[in-house]
Amino acid sequence: MEVTIAEKIKIGPGNPLVLIGGPCVIESEEIIRETVAGLKEITSRLGIPYVFKASFDKANRTSLSSYRGPGLRDGLDLLGRIKEEFGVPVISDIHEPSQAAEAAKVLDIIQIPAFLCRQTDLLVAAAQTGRPLSIKKGQFLSPWDMENVVNKVRDSGNGQIMLTERGIMYGYNNLVVDMRALPVMRSLDCPVIYDATHSVQLPGGAGGSSGGQRQFIPPLTRAAVAAGIDGLFMEIHPDPDKALCDGPNSMPLAEVEELLKKLVQIHEVVHG
Repeated sequence: MEVTIAEKIKIGPGNPLVLIGGPCVIESEEIIRETVAGLKEITSRLGIPYVFKASFDKANRTSLSSYRGPGLRDGLDLLGRIKEEFGVPVISDIHEPSQAAEAAKVLDIIQIPAFLCRQTDLLVAAAQTGRPLSIKKGQFLSPWDMENVVNKVRDSGNGQIMLTERGIMYGYNNLVVDMRALPVMRSLDCPVIYDATHSVQLPGGAGGSSGGQRQFIPPLTRAAVAAGIDGLFMEIHPDPDKALCDGPNSMPLAEVEELLKKLVQIHEVVHG
């Protein structure tokens, strides 16, 4: 069940709670540097293994006019420089099989978006890179349906799989997290990550973009850690109200440390 990231971070039972965090999308080098520097300092202080996350392209935005990011080449170039300068592993998502090999040259983890988690060609291409994969459970799938997704990757020769819970559609423009999904997916012999910020997203809820209810991030995250997750995924921004993507459901950088302190305590009680 254990997954090893960049030869130094182990995710799974018996290991510390891992944080995967950063802005939804690469907006500017300034914001990226501010976020990764702040999160590295916080996680180092709290003894939390940290992986930096930002998307080089968001191909599933609500509107054609929505900001998508700098694209594959420029985005990977920046992520590579951040990885080297700050000494942190990096993760980003791919949307097409043709992106897998190029992304694997830089990324320590390849993320598969929830909407694409059943796309066989994408899963196989990502698996064949040999990189660990973080696969988000589709908003339309039950947790036990993820067994078929896992088998596609394992049958393609890659056993380094993490599954990420981000809620299930419950009516229009609303997501609900069923905490039973966490142990169910863990029973597939994969570490489980809880996506604390997409879980409070209101997809398409703002008309031309998605809304969100970031006030529910702390209680849901505490519940997920108590349920026994292995890691936490959070979209974090220095000023979410000005973010170009997923601002309404992003966690303010200034509020992260206080929440993480509580989560570490809960994790130690559950796994101690």
